[in-house]
Amino acid sequence: MTSELERFIRIYLHYEQAQDVRGDLRSTLHAFNASFVAGVRDGLEKVLRTRELSVAGYERLTDVEFGDEDALYDYLDQMRQYLFADRADQPLPPE
Repeated sequence: MTSELERFIRIYLHYEQAQDVRGDLRSTLHAFNASFVAGVRDGLEKVLRTRELSVAGYERLTDVEFGDEDALYDYLDQMRQYLFADRADQPLPPE
């Protein structure tokens, strides 16, 4: 995981922040400099490809608990689509 992705997850996908799905997260991310945005994108793509982030590791970063890795990776892929592709709405993590 890139340092940019870890920082982004810790701050913006932490439990309190991740519940706010008004749609501002994409514009917030893209307001950062291009190298930070690229680090988040590259890190997210690598994590999705390698599945190196465990449910417990994600919970340590965010206080968000997923039932299993498939649910976590589905959420992360939806987040990738929202941040960098054409998904219109920001995904909501489990409560």
